Amino acid sequence: MSDLAFTHAPIGICVLENRTVRTPNEAFAAMFGKTVDECRGQSIADFYASEEDFENIGAKVKNALEEQGAYHDERIMKRKDGSLFWCRVRGKSLTPENPFHCGVWTFADLSDERPVVSLTQREREIAILTCRGMTSKEIGLELQISYRTVEEYRARLLKKFGARKLAELVAKLSGMPL
Repeated sequence: MSDLAFTHAPIGICVLENRTVRTPNEAFAAMFGKTVDECRGQSIADFYASEEDFENIGAKVKNALEEQGAYHDERIMKRKDGSLFWCRVRGKSLTPENPFHCGVWTFADLSDERPVVSLTQREREIAILTCRGMTSKEIGLELQISYRTVEEYRARLLKKFGARKLAELVAKLSGMPL
């Protein structure tokens, strides 16, 4: 019965071993426009928007898994056809002594609530940190850039999302109704 629940769960679930998809369910495969067999054995890097995202987010995931044993975020991911979409990701390591060795992860497609606007890597980083409630100065420290540069990126994001102020931008980025 548990296999039935895993296979047909209404949310994407997969078991990752060393950042490779071992056991995906049907919803996971469908979300990425693939079959279960196409997903099995693929590096999770193939599902990220970019190699840079894979590396940067991977470092944050590793730290969180080592410290708390679990991780969650919302990020842009990539389907088989190359299209990008917002995804809520949650995971738990089953091997705390080696966090990436084995873990269970869930993936929820947020496309209906949050359309993707074409963003550069740096714009994506700043958008994510802005949604976490960080100030320009805090983001600057995190990304090792000046707070004025962060404010320039935020101004670009305001324009791209058609937002008049930061609160409206955050609402649009987080998929909240306006």
